[in-house]
Parts: sequence; structure tokens; C-alpha cells
Amino acid sequence: MTTGSSSRERRPDGAALVIAAILAGLAVVIFWQTSQMRLPPLQQRVGPTVFPYVIASGLVLLAIGTVISAMRGSFPERSKDDYAPIFWIVAGLLAQILLLSTAGFSIATGVLFAFTARAFGRGPLWQTIPIGAVFAFVVWFIFAKGLQLSLPAGALERLLTTGSF
Repeated sequence: MTTGSSSRERRPDGAALVIAAILAGLAVVIFWQTSQMRLPPLQQRVGPTVFPYVIASGLVLLAIGTVISAMRGSFPERSKDDYAPIFWIVAGLLAQILLLSTAGFSIATGVLFAFTARAFGRGPLWQTIPIGAVFAFVVWFIFAKGLQLSLPAGALERLLTTGSF
């Protein structure tokens, strides 16, 4: 007979167990995919399989630690989620995907920047979209002109680099 037991028993944290299962699943996939790699005999000791095995082993250790913490109930109480910022960021990503091929990198990424800033409670959209577009244009210019990498060009990029739409 035990005395002083609380009326509220600790139950395993279900969300933490799901996270542990995802970590373990990722580790299994990495182990399996790495074991399927075909290597020349010269690279069989230390080669391109070493780091995937190290990462998979780390994921297994994280999964085990997460299960232990979930069973002990040692995770702190989670606060209620606020879904509005998540929706702003997802809407920004969707807008960028839809605008990238038509409006170009700078405007599409400026919209993503503005929607993400709005999710964090910063500035009105009419102000943050141009700020984001300017920063994105600088990034586009560095990548497209300086590094010769291909990023989608829209009207803004063509106007500022060639002087015409």
C-alpha cells in the first residue's frame, strides 16, 4: 500500500511519442537507403555512407530520449496554438509559388516576406511588400548577375536590369 499518491496519474505524452516515432522512422529510412548505396571497393571503409549512418544513429538516440521523456511526463505544459500566424505564412508560401513564374522572383519573394512579417505582427502589407521586394531584388541580382545562377525574372527584374519590360 502506498501513501501520498496523487489522484492524477501521469500518462505518457502522446505528442512526444508521435515525434519519437517520426524520428525513429526517419532513422530507419536513412539506414535503409544508405545500405542500398553501391560503392566502389576503394570507398567501402570511409566514404559517402559514414555521415548518413552517423545522422541516423543520432536520430535513434533522439527518439529513445524522446520516448523516455514522454514516459516520465517531463515535457512542460504546452500553450494553446495561435493558428493565424501559421495561415499568414502558408498563404505567403502559396502566393510565392503562384507568383514566381508570372511576377518574378523579387515580387513573389517580397509578398512572402510581407506575409511572414505580418505573421510576426510587423508592419502593414502596403509597407512590407515593397521592402521585401527590394531585398529580394538584391538577392536576385547577386545570384543572377554575380553568380550566373538562374532565378525567375519578372517585370521588375527586366525593368531594373535592361530598362524595359
